[in-house]
Amino acid sequence: APISAMRGSVRLPGSKSISNRILLLSALAAGETHIHDVLEADDTQRMLDALRTLGVSIEATGEHALRVRGAGGAFPVKRADLFLGNAGTAFRPLTAALALCGGDYGLSGVPRMHERPIGDLVDALRGVGACIDYAGAAGYPPLRIRPAAVSDAQSVSVRGNVSSQYLTALLLALPLLGRRMVVNIEGDLISKPYIEITLNTLQRFGVTVEREGWSRFVVPAAAYRSPGEIFVEGDASAASYFLAAGAISGLHAGGPVRVEGVGRASIQGDVRFADALLTMGAAVEMGDNWISVTAGAEARRAGKLKAIDADFNHIPDAAMTIAVAALFADGTSTLRNIGSWRVKETD
Repeated sequence: APISAMRGSVRLPGSKSISNRILLLSALAAGETHIHDVLEADDTQRMLDALRTLGVSIEATGEHALRVRGAGGAFPVKRADLFLGNAGTAFRPLTAALALCGGDYGLSGVPRMHERPIGDLVDALRGVGACIDYAGAAGYPPLRIRPAAVSDAQSVSVRGNVSSQYLTALLLALPLLGRRMVVNIEGDLISKPYIEITLNTLQRFGVTVEREGWSRFVVPAAAYRSPGEIFVEGDASAASYFLAAGAISGLHAGGPVRVEGVGRASIQGDVRFADALLTMGAAVEMGDNWISVTAGAEARRAGKLKAIDADFNHIPDAAMTIAVAALFADGTSTLRNIGSWRVKETD
């Protein structure tokens, strides 16, 4: 039978986006990194399998805890074929890193991954001398990577309106060149909060990227170094399901629902999902590391949330949950600027 009411609290699993960024940087950094609260999911498992295949020592030290002995630069294994499933957070950054590691690598995934564009990232990497060939359709995986003839280019350009993962991949990989590099963005940059996650994580590993607006990023000549110990935040995208449940359940005497692991202090843009629920008539409370949601008094009296018309370019993943919450609103809702859904895990 349908659930009639929901209330209580839930501790969130670790963020997928943050987990895979930290895993890759720990593998490339000098030193040993102890990582806590790593998400157990297909994306992170693909990254872990790939890093181990590439010669990185990774040891489980407890529940959701790992010890990674970094390579201190390029991966030691110079020839490998990697299957990365449908893990965009593994495929795009590994493409960029391996293109600058001086080896011969094959990268493939599930059929859907072979439909997800990667041409803009490949073109940008070729701009610094990377040798990348398409093993299937041009502009899409699978890929064949061979040792780069690294050029002396001081800058690289990439389109920003298809996927923020292209820029993230470049920012994670360019420190391997060991020189100052400028990344110029062509067009508008989507999903900016995910780039903020990348910049924050880079800084934790000793690389501070200067940002000039959202159109120019300056990567310094700095090598990755381990922070020693690092914690993965709870997954703000996953939080959206529970928060929406709190708002919907609160319409009929349920709620509040509280999530623990993200809050005001989060580096993830998807915490702004709570602002969208607030606009829809939810009652939201927030601390540094928690968010609690139920229906507001007016919505509870009406028995419905308020329809919303808003731009969700900054939180496209969480916008999918808003689409469900909108079914419980008092009119037609419009979710704008979310064309990037077409190139995610599903269209």
